[in-house]
Amino acid sequence: MTPPLYLPTLALENCSMGLPASHPRLGGKQTGDIPNAQKPKARPPRGFRDTVIFPARSLPTYTGPYPVGTMEIEVPAQNPQVFSDIKRQGKHVLELETCLVTIYYPSNSAEPNLKKKNSKHAHSRQLWLGRPRLDVANGYGQFAGVGKLAEIVFLPAMFTKLPAYRNAPIAEHWAPSVNTKAGGLKVKTENGSKPDGASEKPSFPLILFSHGLGGTRTMYSSLCGEFASYGFVVCAIEHRDGSGPRTFVNHAKSGQSSMEEREAQGGVDHLSDDSSRGYDVIDYLFPKDNPYDTSPHNDKGVDRELRDAQIALRMAEIGEAYSVMREICEGKGERVAGRNLRRKGFKGASSHGLEGIDWSQWKDRIRLDHVTAAGHSFGAATVVEMLRHDDRFHYVSQGIIYDTWGAGLIPPETEPSQHRIRAPLLAINSEAFTYWPSNFELVEELVREAQEDPDPKPSWLLTLRGTIHVSQSDFSIMYPHVCSLFLKMVANPKRALDLNINASLEFLSHVLPKELAEVSRAYQNEGLLGSQISPLDRIPSQLKLKPHDEWIAMRLKIRHEWLLRISPALFRKVQRVRNEQKGKPPETGDEAWLHVKPTAESVEHFMRGMEKPQDQQKKYDDALPAADAGEEDQGKPIHAPFKGGEGAKGSTAVNQDP
Repeated sequence: MTPPLYLPTLALENCSMGLPASHPRLGGKQTGDIPNAQKPKARPPRGFRDTVIFPARSLPTYTGPYPVGTMEIEVPAQNPQVFSDIKRQGKHVLELETCLVTIYYPSNSAEPNLKKKNSKHAHSRQLWLGRPRLDVANGYGQFAGVGKLAEIVFLPAMFTKLPAYRNAPIAEHWAPSVNTKAGGLKVKTENGSKPDGASEKPSFPLILFSHGLGGTRTMYSSLCGEFASYGFVVCAIEHRDGSGPRTFVNHAKSGQSSMEEREAQGGVDHLSDDSSRGYDVIDYLFPKDNPYDTSPHNDKGVDRELRDAQIALRMAEIGEAYSVMREICEGKGERVAGRNLRRKGFKGASSHGLEGIDWSQWKDRIRLDHVTAAGHSFGAATVVEMLRHDDRFHYVSQGIIYDTWGAGLIPPETEPSQHRIRAPLLAINSEAFTYWPSNFELVEELVREAQEDPDPKPSWLLTLRGTIHVSQSDFSIMYPHVCSLFLKMVANPKRALDLNINASLEFLSHVLPKELAEVSRAYQNEGLLGSQISPLDRIPSQLKLKPHDEWIAMRLKIRHEWLLRISPALFRKVQRVRNEQKGKPPETGDEAWLHVKPTAESVEHFMRGMEKPQDQQKKYDDALPAADAGEEDQGKPIHAPFKGGEGAKGSTAVNQDP
């Protein structure tokens, strides 16, 4: 589902700043349905960039005990190919040529902010919007249909940087089992006790993250960075399938990854403009004659040819990204750095590249088994297809799906019967998406699918109250008043992030082997997955913020419009104080509705049946091809890559150029 960058098209409603005498007072009957929420975790500002005097949007610091580092990597795909005969301007648009990722990981710096003082080698920070900033902003403008207006909307964000430092050393210590709220920021510089039976240096679990339509590898930096701050290595893929606002595919001038080499090896093609400038520009790809196939009210339905091919390309990119992570973990990071196309002289790259990284520190520091696949919206649909193809993604052992766009899934009837979810699954919905009936039913079916006999896997489905579709991305944090005023989000965006992370870490603590679950022992377990079941049809209507049908999945409906929409923080603060005075502290059910959960016995049975780490590692090693062969995970794609020319069998006219 497209993140709501359709915002500029929405009209300001009831734009009178004066409130009528009949307007409900705060705490009155009409405001009783606003969720009673806890405060978000403490996120002290790092410096002047995070203060109101600096004219830029800022992203909050991460709450886990580890400082966070990032790396940008773009390398030639080992298996370049074309995935569909869909063309624009006579060129295939769904091509795999390079793999672009941002890696978020726990850092080993002694400084809480990962900055070396008084050093010419001080770590820089990665831009949130990406380079070149104006080009990326204009890509968003084209995607949102607002043109150059996007340059104004994104102007403050052009100065925003991630609260993590580029190319910082990977952590070599076990974090303490205390969170920053209890231990303060100094906890980030302390070493925790090593768990019984664990190695001296932690080997961090891997998460592969897939973004949604309109997303990028940094659009979910708060989510990915939070995971990293709790001891996970997160590889966020930037998909080049026409699902992002704008991305750049770099090419070497000669040899591997040059345009000539890609064309010869993978049958891809390029426009003359691409050849002259040395890189491809991939903008958001609208389906022909059906540009808004993501809408719940679209009579034409989803463009199956495009969406299925995009998922096939996305899965290939994820396989390529995993190969990069495997190479780094095997101590061959220098080889990756040698192929990196995000360095000085290439489009969208930082001059820092991968300088200053001690690749020997990365050897055996990532657990390549028990990998978690996570994604938002169309990325969540991608995760589902990965889980259904465990023969290909044998290293993925569980999935987390945020606000799944169900219509983007490949229809089950086109899949062989053996392609079912056989892994633990956590599905987290925003409240806005929960009110999309067909979508909610489909997500509920996915969770039931994972729980099917004869080998049920622990799986959960919950809704976070007061949240909207972008509450799991950085957009609601960067533009909270836009989300409140236009989309009627009532949850504190930072608290929404806390809930998403805490529920996800609670899930992983249930399904990961004990020695891997230990890395996130500092998180605050709120018992979200153990709360009482709340069937959607039994939730009192006065607690629901269900909008009129025309706004289903896009926004919520709130009463007490003005104070809440114009000053949501003030509203929440006053409400919280009044509830505390009445002795009504927030409870789990106040902020989340749990719709489906496994029995305690089934979770215990799953943990008992989990293979010993050494047995699982051997099974994983035996399934891998030789690393030196330069091959990626070569499972059969769910759709055979398109290799023919125009008019080949299987092509359809709707997505062809005239």
